[in-house]
Amino acid sequence: MVATARSAIGVFDSGIGGLTVVRALMERLPFEDIVYFGDTARVPYGVKSNDTIHNFTTQIADFLLDRDVKLLIIACNTMAAVAGDAVRARSPVPVLDVIDAGARAAVEISQRGIGVIGTPTTVNSNAYARNIHALNPALSVYSQACPLLVPLVEEGWLEHEVTKLTLQEYLKPVFVESIDALVLGCTHYPLLKPLIGQVAGAGIRLVDSAVTIAEQTARVLTEMDMHNPQRVAPRYDYVVTDIPLRFQTIGSRFLGRELSHLEQVRW
Repeated sequence: MVATARSAIGVFDSGIGGLTVVRALMERLPFEDIVYFGDTARVPYGVKSNDTIHNFTTQIADFLLDRDVKLLIIACNTMAAVAGDAVRARSPVPVLDVIDAGARAAVEISQRGIGVIGTPTTVNSNAYARNIHALNPALSVYSQACPLLVPLVEEGWLEHEVTKLTLQEYLKPVFVESIDALVLGCTHYPLLKPLIGQVAGAGIRLVDSAVTIAEQTARVLTEMDMHNPQRVAPRYDYVVTDIPLRFQTIGSRFLGRELSHLEQVRW
């Protein structure tokens, strides 16, 4: 089969963080079907070699392409940094990713400098800085790894004093620099946006990659004339490689609604 306007959008991540992207897509494109793939059996990807990340990422992309999705979204910063080009090279449909979307949005709003927070793997890849400098070499980029934020989000400590203190400590060296935009370079971080905004203050604009990629998806579908013409309730399918303890509880928190139509594949 060939993808049509009625085909689903494929979204994938190494775990559950990409559900924040799905949530943003649901809000921005309420009539689009979505298939989400979370590699919950092999998460985290950050400790794995680039070759392994490349192989896992292309395997998942092929799985979704076999489902005739009309567009692929890499909703994982690590996957995008390591294997984004490989996915694009093998995909017959457009491929979007959170790093490109976040970098473009940050460049549009920044006049001075851009801060980037993310996992150690994403920060060490320097992918955001490369993308930002490709768009505007004059902008300074200051990156900060925040390894404790993902477990705090998954624990549900979204407004906890410990989380606020952790953020203040991580962001201290970033705020010393002259920045006017801060990229939330991990798909877990949108859940912390109110708290990050509180710590950052009014002078720094936050770039939520989930929201920006939903906007980018809407533009691409318009350009391709591939918006779903049906105005009926869409179908959301969730495919995972493992169903770990508390998965549905945490997943529902990320999604902002109950997680249903769950399918497990064993590789």
